[in-house]
Amino acid sequence: MNQALTSLTEQLKLTPLDEDTFLGQSVDLFGSGRVFGGQVLGQSIMAASRTIANPEREAHSMHAYFLLPGDTNEPIRYEVERIRDGGSFSARRVVAIQHERPIFFMSASFQAPEPGFEHQATMPTVPSPTGLQSEMELFRAIAQELPPTLAKRAMQTPPIDIRPVNPINPLNPGAHLPYSHFWFKANGTLPEDPLLHKSMLAYTSDFHLLFTALLPHGQSAFSPSMQMASIDHAMWFHRPVDMNDWLLYAIESPNASNARGFCRANIFDRRGRLVASSAQEGLIRKIPAKA
Repeated sequence: MNQALTSLTEQLKLTPLDEDTFLGQSVDLFGSGRVFGGQVLGQSIMAASRTIANPEREAHSMHAYFLLPGDTNEPIRYEVERIRDGGSFSARRVVAIQHERPIFFMSASFQAPEPGFEHQATMPTVPSPTGLQSEMELFRAIAQELPPTLAKRAMQTPPIDIRPVNPINPLNPGAHLPYSHFWFKANGTLPEDPLLHKSMLAYTSDFHLLFTALLPHGQSAFSPSMQMASIDHAMWFHRPVDMNDWLLYAIESPNASNARGFCRANIFDRRGRLVASSAQEGLIRKIPAKA
């Protein structure tokens, strides 16, 4: 396990303060001083899951709102409220707090495995990840044109290996249909801990989801005129997740309006099983140039 993946694993594990309160640390992923949204998603799922007494009950859905930017220099306190433990389902609410203000809240539902009807969407036909360049390799090719903090990050080994199926130059994106596909997996070998794999999937789900809403408009997250921020995020976990093997993130953006973009996605394993789905709406505001 490389140092970055080890660091991420430790971030997701959290420090218990009492049975319903946990403390999380942050990494300044983009050099902005702001906490990456996926980190809060992964940590909140971990916090909620650790209050479930029945070990067979696992998170099957989460619905979250981002309220304020997180500060990477300040620990995040996760307070879990035990809403209900019923005969089949458990419900939890998590509030993430910094500087004595809520920056994020999430509701999650838990259920033990149960037999029932099954059907799923069909996995798109895309090239194998083994023949694709990683996102960091693509960034290194344009490192001299990137802002210093991002150029430095491009030279580091990331915790998650992300490989775009159809790479786009973020500095000159052009206009495209609002669809994108990415392969991803842990950049190393994680222990066989289903909760850790699920938390890391939640962490990774925040990469590129909202960016897909910019594709038809010739913009990217690197465009100097763009103001972007996640507003809400939802995930549904359908089947067991293995972050040690490649997963395909198939994203589409069916709508953009009122300075918001809406995106949804399916996540498949290499066997073609639909393991999870996600959805997000976020701010995509184009700031007018100053006269």
